[in-house]
Amino acid sequence: MTTEESKPDLLGGAFDDHHPPSKELLDDCVHCGFCLPACPTYSLWGEEMDSPRGRIYLMGEGLEGEPMSPALVQHVDACLGCMACVSACPSGVRYDRLIEQTRQQVERRGAEHRTRGDRALRSMIFALFPHPGRLRLLRGPLRLYQGLGLSRLVRRSGLLAKLSPSLAAMEAVAPPITPREPVPPLVRARGERRATVGMLLGCVQREMFPGVNAATARVLAAEGCDVVTPPRQGCCGALSVHAGREAEGLRYARALVDAFEEAGVDRVVVNSAGCGSTMKEYADLLADDPRYADRARTFAQKVRDVSEILVELGPVARRHPLELTVAYHDACHLSHAQGVRSQPRELLAQIPALRVREIAEGDMCCGSAGIYNLVNPEPAAELGDRKARNVAATGADLLVTSNPGCLMQVTTALERQGRPIATAHLVLVLDASLRGLGRDALVPSARGPGDLTDT
Repeated sequence: MTTEESKPDLLGGAFDDHHPPSKELLDDCVHCGFCLPACPTYSLWGEEMDSPRGRIYLMGEGLEGEPMSPALVQHVDACLGCMACVSACPSGVRYDRLIEQTRQQVERRGAEHRTRGDRALRSMIFALFPHPGRLRLLRGPLRLYQGLGLSRLVRRSGLLAKLSPSLAAMEAVAPPITPREPVPPLVRARGERRATVGMLLGCVQREMFPGVNAATARVLAAEGCDVVTPPRQGCCGALSVHAGREAEGLRYARALVDAFEEAGVDRVVVNSAGCGSTMKEYADLLADDPRYADRARTFAQKVRDVSEILVELGPVARRHPLELTVAYHDACHLSHAQGVRSQPRELLAQIPALRVREIAEGDMCCGSAGIYNLVNPEPAAELGDRKARNVAATGADLLVTSNPGCLMQVTTALERQGRPIATAHLVLVLDASLRGLGRDALVPSARGPGDLTDT
């Protein structure tokens, strides 16, 4: 029995006494409604209980003694956790902490209110995606599946969608499998060394978008960084923490602190928005652990998104022109959770000849949201289609973002609508400019959610 499973039920309502939703944080909400237009699920359905203030009301009922109910579980599970409401709230309500606390309670006390199929799907997801080694084993079969054209056949038939919308969504968002590009444990700075940084390799990023990590190391080295990638690093715990799987997420967090502790780095650089937002919260997540509390605080203070560290350092490497019009998509866990909005645009603005266009409803989530597009495929697809329409309306040649989940989600939505605009991670654009590769490296005649490889 896990520690979480053995927690005593001292509150008598929906929640146990292990970090229930904070009454102080709940009381900060004045139910003004500023969150409503920012909330994706309220925007889709117009239902009060599928808005942040509606969910806060349900949390308050649970604290007052109402039992853990199917309705509470349903409305909490329907939340994307995009944190757009946090940015919109004039009262500074920490909905991010409230939904995280509530999801932990749902995982411990309300999972039986989900269907058996939903529980099985979640178990499968967490048995696979936080494990780079297991994802690596899928690369060969998935590459063969894609190379034989079976993916197109499966999608045209619609059979998988009828059998399981979630498995169909998982199949649809899988990116084209490209050759692996392992990042060495140490990449030396080119020219004068300005900083020593550690780099998170990630899970999905490492195995499904290997070119992104390789490009990140090249860009950092070109800007004067020694780049250290500790070989023992694993999952950062972001998917687990965001889904309420607290004990699992904390195990991953402790292991990552251990892996980077002896690296002797000035900063820990992350190129995945969801990972970065969780790693910056390690001090709070591990505050109850006497062995890790201080170490987690030290670690979290070093974490930077790749765009943050590049802007902090300032450019020294020459940028070659890229004749491109790009639309930049703000990943929710970068813009809302981390407050990083200007830095990616500043980096794009440094590239000669490149034009940046803003996307309508730019603060609205694309529907990826960690595992959301797998466990809630229908609303995720609606949000993805909405994002794709707004991206296409910009007339851009290329969609740029800073999160692997967003890349997969928006690429799939664009293809579904017959608008296959090229997509790429921000560092791939910077890498192409620094190496003088030109437009065709990013916008060839046919490319999926981009990997940039040496040829």
